[in-house]
Amino acid sequence: MERNYLADSNRYKTMKYNRCGKSGLLLPAISLGLWHNFGFADNFDNSREIIRKAFDRGVTHFDLANNYGPPAGSAEEVFGSILKKDFASYRDEMVITSKAGYDMWEGPYGEWGSRKYLVASLNQSLKRMELEYVDIFYSHRFDPYTPLEETMMALDHLVKSGKALYAGISNYSPEQTQTAIQILNKLGTPCLIHQSRYSMLDRVVENGLLNVLEDNGVGFVAFSPLAQGVLSDRYLKGIPTGSRASKAHFLKPGFITPELIASISQLNDMALQRGQTLAQMSTAWLLRDHRVTSVIVGVSSVQQLNDNIDTLKNIAFSKDEEEKIRSIVEAVYFMPLG
Repeated sequence: MERNYLADSNRYKTMKYNRCGKSGLLLPAISLGLWHNFGFADNFDNSREIIRKAFDRGVTHFDLANNYGPPAGSAEEVFGSILKKDFASYRDEMVITSKAGYDMWEGPYGEWGSRKYLVASLNQSLKRMELEYVDIFYSHRFDPYTPLEETMMALDHLVKSGKALYAGISNYSPEQTQTAIQILNKLGTPCLIHQSRYSMLDRVVENGLLNVLEDNGVGFVAFSPLAQGVLSDRYLKGIPTGSRASKAHFLKPGFITPELIASISQLNDMALQRGQTLAQMSTAWLLRDHRVTSVIVGVSSVQQLNDNIDTLKNIAFSKDEEEKIRSIVEAVYFMPLG
């Protein structure tokens, strides 16, 4: 017999919450991403247990996009089914996001940043999740073919229509971000948040983007904090069978060089001295920066989820630790998603 879900009454006592820029919204330091492991191809009961445990531990922010799966769209359907079964009475305690920008359906209106695509995509996402609104809706990538004013006007329209509470952007350059923020401010729908990949090995957001966001009071949420798993113990002895690098899908084997493995080993030694795993220290490294509102983690089990949240037990770094980590990672700069 299926048991009814009742959230842990202590769920807000141990999670750390950070203000999103200068807005009124707080986000948990650790957020759950549903990019992988929550589609039709995955075990529903496992996905459900992960989401339940995340909420029990104070994770209120659940990050989706129209094309998450596989197949595309199925992560939203699975999540919607779990919401209906377990979280109907907790909806107002959750921050649920979606995005549109990458290829989703055939034809000229199924990707990029036109008003046509963004409005249609959010309507589809709401139907899949059986929701009246999402909390944050993102333009998932900058569209070089569409006037930025059109893309931002679409976000403004969706917020003012009540289908999203806040507008966000993802994977925009510092210059594109500055312009987008200015347009949204003029429209009366401030940009709440920017989402981009960020890790010790992928530091492109340090080249101006974080400063733009801080100057404009916009929050920042990082994804891929482990650089597709490289900043874990998986690659300490090379490329294991079954890893992302071995499949050469998002992470190419050529990135896993002897120099990179040597640097990862040094970082792993530091993490052990801190009483953490390398993965935990890598996430903590991002959260030490006050400009980082939240870090999105992807997990395939409840144990992985718990390990990620346990990062929050130690997110402080001494000056010596910071200098040593910088000296190690400066030797390797690596962008797994190209």
